[in-house]
Amino acid sequence: MPIRLKKFIGMLMLVALVVIYSVIAVAFATAQLAESHWAVHLAYFGITGLLWVLPAMAIIKWMAGPLPGQ
Repeated sequence: MPIRLKKFIGMLMLVALVVIYSVIAVAFATAQLAESHWAVHLAYFGITGLLWVLPAMAIIKWMAGPLPGQ
């Protein structure tokens, strides 16, 4: 697969990941944590705000991949 196509697909995957992940995280917080203490909200959004990086790293690693000819 050409590297430009791979990076374009990866970019679309990253945008979709961020949009879908944020909608799910906020929907869960709204449904389950609506009456919780502010510290629970802070911890939840702190953790979920960092957790999306794990799948994003996998996508970026796939985008970079081995260089052609290696």
